[in-house]
Amino acid sequence: QVQVVESGGALVHPGGSLRLACAVSGLTSDYYVIAWFRQAPGKEREGVGCIDLSDGATHYADSVKGRFTISSDNAKSAVSLEMSNLDPMDTAVYYCAAVFAPRADLLAKNWALAREYDYWGQGTQVTVSS
Repeated sequence: QVQVVESGGALVHPGGSLRLACAVSGLTSDYYVIAWFRQAPGKEREGVGCIDLSDGATHYADSVKGRFTISSDNAKSAVSLEMSNLDPMDTAVYYCAAVFAPRADLLAKNWALAREYDYWGQGTQVTVSS
């Protein structure tokens, strides 16, 4: 059974940086896509970015490009979300999600849709405030 567990959420000042971690277990191959989503109060869950574990390819939402970076460790048991130049608009619960994707090119167009993912973590709170 695939499991993903987020950690690292915190209170950060505007302009600050934060690193979130997603511990991944139960994968049966490298053909998984791991994504980060976020949900602010009263808003829909939004795709932040994703990484294809088979080749390291990444996709990002326009709102975070150049500020957020997703990476995985060599063992593909942990996926990180490095966030910099944080803004109060980045305040949300951040979720890690996973899906088995042997044809990741099919997911490329829909990576930001929550319905594409089968496995979810419990979320970690990120608050950006002075």
